[in-house]
This record gives sequence, C-alpha cells and structure tokens, in this order.
Amino acid sequence: MLFERLSELFTGIIASTGYFGIFILMVLESMVAPVPSELVMPFAGFLVADGKLNLWLVIVISSLASITGSLLSYAIAYFGEKELIHRFGRFVFLDKEELEWTQRWFTKHGSITILISRFIPVVRHLISIPAGLARMDIKHFIIFTAVGATAWNTFLLWVGIQLRERWELVKQYSKPLDIIVVILVAAAASYFIYKHWKRHRATSGKA
Repeated sequence: MLFERLSELFTGIIASTGYFGIFILMVLESMVAPVPSELVMPFAGFLVADGKLNLWLVIVISSLASITGSLLSYAIAYFGEKELIHRFGRFVFLDKEELEWTQRWFTKHGSITILISRFIPVVRHLISIPAGLARMDIKHFIIFTAVGATAWNTFLLWVGIQLRERWELVKQYSKPLDIIVVILVAAAASYFIYKHWKRHRATSGKA
C-alpha cells in the first residue's frame, strides 16, 4: 500500500535524523518530489508530544524548509525558462502565449494564488514553477509562501500532537486516501490538458 510504505519510510527518516530529516523532507515536499507533508508533519507532532522534539523548533525548521524548496523550484523556472519551454512545453501545451497568460495572472493574483496553493495537495508541489516562469515579485513570493506554509505545517503538526499514539488509526484510512489522491490527481491533470487543448484548438482555428 502506497500510503503505508511512504509513511514507514518518512517516519523512519525522521525518527533516526530528527530535525535534519524534517528539513530535508519538507524541502523536497515543496518541490516536485512525491513527499506529502501529511505524512511528515503529523509524525513530527507525535515526537513533539513525546517530548523528543521541540514544538517551536519544528515549526521554524519546517517553515524554512518549505521556503527553501519553493525558492529552488522558483529559481529553476526563473533562470531556466527557455530550456523548460523548449524541452517540456509541448507536453503541457506551454508556449509563448501561455507564458504571457501566466505572467499576467501572477502579476494580478500571484500573492493570493501562492497563499491558497499551500493548502491544496499536489498543487503546492508545483505552484512555484509557474511563479518562477511568471517572474513573480520575489519578496511577495517569499512572504506568502512563508505564511501559507507555516499555517499548513503548524496545522499538521497539531494534528500529529492530537493523534499521538494513534498512528494505526491513520493507517486504517490509508487505502481510501490512496484512491482519493489518485482520482484527484488524474482529474486535475485531465482538466488541465483539456483546457489547454481547447485553447490551442481555438487559437489554431483563428490563424
């Protein structure tokens, strides 16, 4: 079972490396790596509840890690724009027109988009890429990433503290959660591809 295997892997890393493991995993979580914060932060909460980790230090470290991972993705997109579009643009229908639309969107709604995205599974792993491509103001990007990530990480940490020894209870719902996540990701990807295909078809028809 995917959820159970990942939970065993991540909890093992955190249990053996502590704060360092939390930092590395949360850096990856804020990039495109398949590291869900829903598995990392609750277990950190268990350790906080057991007195093995400091609450405030975990919050600070996880927030810094989220900002670091997001900035890395932002920088990759910001400085590698042409290479990304050249290599992968055709797979997601990303061309000059799409890039200009993305830039306009982040100019007007970038801050709120970054903030809200931190609370949405899958989206928060990817949102820094379009922000970098759009060259969103770096100060606003950092501020709203920090606010959203800290709020989300702290919530998950609190959940872990409340559950404490009830990790088995979480595992009981792992299979349904796997199915839900797969369905949501597939639906989001299908909608994204359809909308871009429809837009390109309309553009081609006008040409």
